[in-house]
Amino acid sequence: MKYYYWIFLLGLATASTLAAQTPEKLQGAVIGTTLCVDYDHDNAQTTTVNTAVNLFDGNFDTYFATWQRDEGWAGLDLGEKHVITSIAYCPRAGQEGRVELGVFEGANQPDFGDAIPLCVIPSAAPAGQFTEQAVTCSRGFQYVRYIGRRDVRCNIAELAFYGYASEGDNSHLGQITNLPTVAIHTTNNQSITSKEIYVKGIITVIDGASIHSDSLDIRGRGNASWNFPKKPYRLKLYNKASLLGFPAKEKNWTLINNYGDKTLMRNLVAFDFSRRFEMSYTPAGKPVDVVLNGEYVGTYQLCDQIEVASGRVETDKMSEKDTALPELAGGYLIEIDAYADSENSKFYSNQYSVPVTIKYPKDDEIVPSQAAYIESYFNTLERALFSPIGKDPVNGYRKYMDTHTFVRHFLIGELSGNTDTYWSVYMYKRRADDLFYFGPVWDYDIAFENDNRTYPINQNPNWLCTSTGSWANGMRSWVFQWLSDDALMTEIKTTWAQYRDAGRFDVDSLLRVVDDYAAEMNASQELNFKRWNIMNTLVHQNPRILGSYVAEVEGLKTFLTERVAWMDKKLQYTPKPTGVQPIESPLRLSIWQGAVHIDGLLERTEITVYDLSGRRVMSVVATGSCTLPLTAGEYILSIVAPGKAKETRKISCR
Repeated sequence: MKYYYWIFLLGLATASTLAAQTPEKLQGAVIGTTLCVDYDHDNAQTTTVNTAVNLFDGNFDTYFATWQRDEGWAGLDLGEKHVITSIAYCPRAGQEGRVELGVFEGANQPDFGDAIPLCVIPSAAPAGQFTEQAVTCSRGFQYVRYIGRRDVRCNIAELAFYGYASEGDNSHLGQITNLPTVAIHTTNNQSITSKEIYVKGIITVIDGASIHSDSLDIRGRGNASWNFPKKPYRLKLYNKASLLGFPAKEKNWTLINNYGDKTLMRNLVAFDFSRRFEMSYTPAGKPVDVVLNGEYVGTYQLCDQIEVASGRVETDKMSEKDTALPELAGGYLIEIDAYADSENSKFYSNQYSVPVTIKYPKDDEIVPSQAAYIESYFNTLERALFSPIGKDPVNGYRKYMDTHTFVRHFLIGELSGNTDTYWSVYMYKRRADDLFYFGPVWDYDIAFENDNRTYPINQNPNWLCTSTGSWANGMRSWVFQWLSDDALMTEIKTTWAQYRDAGRFDVDSLLRVVDDYAAEMNASQELNFKRWNIMNTLVHQNPRILGSYVAEVEGLKTFLTERVAWMDKKLQYTPKPTGVQPIESPLRLSIWQGAVHIDGLLERTEITVYDLSGRRVMSVVATGSCTLPLTAGEYILSIVAPGKAKETRKISCR
């Protein structure tokens, strides 16, 4: 009897739990913008009234229209936390398009400072009836609201929220699309209008079940890009974090707007080139959806801030006490910078007035002796470059400059067709090391045939950097001097051949990267170009209008295909015949950020990846070379080639 008794109680508990989680239409106190407008056409006057309650009166003929063009919103205080399962909405009659890109948010603070998006309205909806949209966020919220996009005054007739009372959990949180979502709310919805003055707020980064929230300071950033309607931002978290699993755990991050890049991926493709060339540091970056103060503002690139830090530019840290050698000799991070005039910590070289910004030590940390040292040492490089023995391999410019990183930086700039390669050049110096190193690569939004000043690039027989490219003052002379060095040109040709032979710049491989980014961003780009209706408009330096995202992506792919052939011809490279594989080709393994690349594979080599617990992560069969995308962590590779003993390697991917 006791046995059946407990079964009965279990049944009641299960039934009760299911009943508690049955979605129902939710009720609560109406909250929102209190100053709204009702226009009397007969008397040509406006009367301010609180019409937020009209959204919940069951009448499709009444509506909520705010007095403010921006920041109007309305919602419910549900009294306790509820998991929202769906939302229904109806636009004001005659204003059906104004709900497009409206955002629904849930929060547990009445000021919505901790809000995260529940969903976005993807397109216009019919008036006079509800359109229902599912919500897949598992967290419970006490406060829910609707925010219309900028400049539409909301103009919505009815709202309804459905769900059930529950604390919920973080097993699945709301994202705008398949991309990670970055939601930022500034204190009192304060606008971000300055590149110098930070505004305080809260950031929430959502990637499936992963969520990171923190207080932050946010300001504008960029040069030409700051003048676009879609603004770029600099983020400073209160606590160091590795956002989206990026290698660096730091406070400083950037949101790149890519406004004039209608593929939204040119920077990311250039970063891929950097990894293929095995540059010591490539900025980490991923496409994300951004919601700012409840407004959907488009597809951005969440990216590292270029700085000296572990997982970023890894050079020696200094303090204000380091005022004598050897500590004084490094490390430093500098930028040859055409915009140096607007910076605080800067100098100009003696011979050619090359403008240089000192990025590290930072403006508020550097002391006069450090600034004087790096300026003097940069001038030493310049003197050596232009001296009568400048090309001497021992006592010329090579004594002060690493040609290994210069060559790769040069090839990335030319392969991508980047107008600004020598408009901005990052360089760094380590302690107890006489050399300046080039990198990281940065700012490629007008590369890949996206600049009317250099279009069409592939019809130009000359290097872009010596013909139609842009230069910071004096840099054209530097570039011509470098390229007049036959030994350096030989190194450029040899390096290109090395990486072409290894399959790193196989055209099909490069096009797959573009296709993968296009597929990843497809849902997001549709919303982005609704928010920023520029697809049929020339913006920034666009050389042409292609009319669609698909056409823009195809244009990038066409350029890449032609550019690799151009580089092969320019550098006198002859591809090896396909199918030729040395029988005893040594296995070569390299790790790029987020991927492991293996060359020298015999025909139909089996590769299996295990984590350290022994769980199989992936298996592939490949010939020649292959790339394995892996998240950060340690793995065991098992490599079995026909007729060969199994080879096992432990790797660390970050």
